[in-house]
Amino acid sequence: MSNKQKADQLLAEANRKLFSGSGLVTKVFSLFSSGQSNIEDAIELYIRAANILKMEKEWSEAGKIFNKVGDLHLDLGNKHDAATKFSDASNCFKKSNPTEAVNCLLKAINIYTDMGRFSVAARHHVMVAEIYEGENADIEKAVEHYSKAADYYQCEESNTSANRCLLNVARYAAQLEQYDRAIQIYESIGQSSLDNNLLKYGAKEHFLRAGLCHLCVDALNAQIAIKRYEEMSPAFSDSRECKLLKDLSNKIEAQDVDGFSEVVQDYDSISHFDSWYTTLLLRIKNKITSDDDLK
Repeated sequence: MSNKQKADQLLAEANRKLFSGSGLVTKVFSLFSSGQSNIEDAIELYIRAANILKMEKEWSEAGKIFNKVGDLHLDLGNKHDAATKFSDASNCFKKSNPTEAVNCLLKAINIYTDMGRFSVAARHHVMVAEIYEGENADIEKAVEHYSKAADYYQCEESNTSANRCLLNVARYAAQLEQYDRAIQIYESIGQSSLDNNLLKYGAKEHFLRAGLCHLCVDALNAQIAIKRYEEMSPAFSDSRECKLLKDLSNKIEAQDVDGFSEVVQDYDSISHFDSWYTTLLLRIKNKITSDDDLK
């Protein structure tokens, strides 16, 4: 007998545990006609079948069964078990149906939130955000769930985890040209990092990112912000990041596109810019060109 046949046999046996004599299979009817012990037996059989289907990489079918088991656990009042099975269902659906994967995670989140388990709910929001970052990218949805995750982590005073989520929000906000939102996050995390000996070294990167967001909007405001960062952190004042922001600001003010490119290249030759930096720097450079065309 093949694994698929074994799974089908287990499913048929599980269904018999829930079926009434007349063949009705509604949840409520099953609860009263089959009794709790029959439902628990069915759950065990469903889980065995789902695990076999996972081994066979029948992801969608396994996901559907785990989702069904989650619903049955809810009917029995087993909230934690239900949330666990919705998570299992999501892990299967991730490989075949991202939309259903999100739906299952949202069901788990609702349960964990209701139970007051905010850190677990936050982790699930991160998982939702990561799905939205996938092939069919929906960045605005990803931002929404990273923001919710940060809120839940903050409820539990898990500030490191909250900041990790907020930095993702800021990164995407800048890409979506929501610069004020990105600046607020980068500046807030940069300032709080200065009070922590383990994190203060990273403050200069947060200030650099905030400064570049300012430059995307207005060079004068950027200059004011840079001075503020220097006052907050003398170490930033002596950093390559601060020098870069000042040099870029000067080139913008002089409308010196070639000089701007040279400053970027010099910095990139030592500290390579990733795609986020490249995107913002190109926007700033294009802004110089467009401003020059208006003269």
